[in-house]
Amino acid sequence: MTQLPLIQTPLVAAPLAATERAKVERQARLLAWGGIGYHFVEFAVALVAGIAAGSIALIGFGADSLIEALAGFVVLWLFTGSRVGSERAERRAQQLIAASFFILAAYVGVESIRTLAGGHEPSPSWLGIGLAAFTAPTMPLLAHVKRGVGQKLQSAATVNEAAQTQLCAYLSVALLVGLLANALFGWWWADPAAALVIASVAVREGRESWRGEACCDTC
Repeated sequence: MTQLPLIQTPLVAAPLAATERAKVERQARLLAWGGIGYHFVEFAVALVAGIAAGSIALIGFGADSLIEALAGFVVLWLFTGSRVGSERAERRAQQLIAASFFILAAYVGVESIRTLAGGHEPSPSWLGIGLAAFTAPTMPLLAHVKRGVGQKLQSAATVNEAAQTQLCAYLSVALLVGLLANALFGWWWADPAAALVIASVAVREGRESWRGEACCDTC
């Protein structure tokens, strides 16, 4: 399957003055809290719709939403107390976000293969289709803002978390295609196939986050 590449932007912003940096750090925390709230709602909707329809793609998408919320907590952790400005904390934050990608990929990959091998046919989910259709255009906007804040802070972990938000947009497109194919044409295999796309992209992003490749070498 063709993986959808995430757009990685080098961190080239000049270092901020102390007062300006504190202001941008507050923006990072506010964005993280906003994203956490949205992703918990997204997780609940996707999980309910996924269980009702027997859709591994929807359940995987919900799991990704939960992991994105956890990644938001990582950013909050990074910009709190003595960890602010700490290179060690920055690296640990990158690794925690990477680990969340690997957990998602392992779960979704195994369940997708089981669904394909067992011939389990998920039911159509118009609730899931509506969720994916809403997420696809809104997540790139949030990712753009988060990425800009991460660049200003020269924070690799913050840019990685923005990349995860961008990933949500790509995955929502894959989810939408799979759900529509099942609902309109009865192509049940499109659902676990979409889930495998989610798993494969998550592996790639986890690997890059672990290696610190989601931003420039100056980070």
